[in-house]
Amino acid sequence: MFRSRSKDEQAATTKVTADQPQQTRDPQAPKGRPTPKRSEAQTQRRSLAKTPANRKDASKRAREARRADLAKQREALAGGDERYLPARDKGPVRRFARDFVDSRFSVAEYFLPLAVVILILSMIQAGAMQSYVLLLWMVVIVLIVVNSIFFGFQLKRQLRQRFPDENLRGAVAYALMRTLQMRRLRLPKPQVKRGERP
Repeated sequence: MFRSRSKDEQAATTKVTADQPQQTRDPQAPKGRPTPKRSEAQTQRRSLAKTPANRKDASKRAREARRADLAKQREALAGGDERYLPARDKGPVRRFARDFVDSRFSVAEYFLPLAVVILILSMIQAGAMQSYVLLLWMVVIVLIVVNSIFFGFQLKRQLRQRFPDENLRGAVAYALMRTLQMRRLRLPKPQVKRGERP
């Protein structure tokens, strides 16, 4: 069992290796890639060691990762960090559209407060009050529509001038939806002041 190899066995192995042709071997040939650095290999081993053993652990880790991603997105929406913004808010075109909206006054941003006021006024049962409330409601809607059309044309022209080679699809609709939100409640938070041109 623990004896040295006999001379016949040694001779046989040397004969087998001698019969095989000696060829120069490319050092990259067996792996096809360079040897990883020690730090890379250690991180890879750690990640393999951390793989969950069962489905319950895997779902728990996925939940934690999703929660961390959502927390990063919330911070980005509050601070305007482009790296972690949701896909609908990313890119220079969307950023310009946001800044364009935030730098201007819009009637549409007061839609919700005006709707509440009109609703309260419509509950008053005075004689001519109902007709005045209906007229006020119509005036508000017409102002919002006219303002939005004018605003959309202005933004489209600016986008074509600034980003002639970019995909502008959906940018105007994105901006118009932002005008319907009150400035204080907009996400991502406004990065420009009113009157300041983007």
